[in-house]
Amino acid sequence: MHRVQTSGSGTIGQSVGSLRRTIHRALNPDGAESGPERHVTRAMVLLIILSTVSAICETSEACRQWAGRALVDLELVTTWVFTLEYLVRLWSCTVDPRYSRPVTGRLRYALTPLALVDLMAVLPYYLSAGGITSLVVLRCLRLIRLMRVLKLVHYTPTLRLFAHVIRNKGSEIGVALLLNLLLVVVASSLIYVAENGQQPAVFSSIPASMWWAVITLTTVGYGDAYPVTVLGKLLTACVAVLGVGLFALPAGLLASGFVEQALQRQIGAIHCPHCGNPLEKAA
Repeated sequence: MHRVQTSGSGTIGQSVGSLRRTIHRALNPDGAESGPERHVTRAMVLLIILSTVSAICETSEACRQWAGRALVDLELVTTWVFTLEYLVRLWSCTVDPRYSRPVTGRLRYALTPLALVDLMAVLPYYLSAGGITSLVVLRCLRLIRLMRVLKLVHYTPTLRLFAHVIRNKGSEIGVALLLNLLLVVVASSLIYVAENGQQPAVFSSIPASMWWAVITLTTVGYGDAYPVTVLGKLLTACVAVLGVGLFALPAGLLASGFVEQALQRQIGAIHCPHCGNPLEKAA
């Protein structure tokens, strides 16, 4: 009898473990999921998009008058689904070796950026349901709801690849951004010295001159702040030329990171011995 009970409990444990792995794979697709798991991915992506569109439409008085009840019902349904998704993610995250411990592993997962995004996706609804009447607070909660679009990272391998590239190129991108910041500070300081005497209202201080530096380095040029002195014009020309190269540097680093990741995937892919096309790895 004891052996039967042990076998039965072991079977239940295996079933629960298999269910946990299936749910984890469905909620974290990698492109090799099965048909039902793809349906879950598509349904969640559609719900995230509808929820984001709903949050945007709620800021329009015309939309609230035309479809106010539908927006409220959609918000209720999406909040329930996202709450269930968050709880299920906490339950199934132990499949990942990084969070394998039942308690501390789940706590570590709950503090990850994407888990915090999941929490912030449902928190505004429960806070607003608590009787908050402040217009400023309600507007902030509506703004936080737009963070739901970040949940697409869960279901889009390409977006996860983008985050991976940023992590890999983080130090290089940080250096490029630091160089841009230094250029903004130097350019705004020089243009302040050159133009303050002729345009004290436009270039009243170095912080005020930073607006000119940013729009010049990005080659936007709104026209609300521009030099009138010869020295200021020469400086603007030099800053604009430097901006073309330095402000494009982070984009070049991201592009090279994507190329590196694509090459690594091709090297690690399994290819058909007949046609040479890459094959999907077994789940």
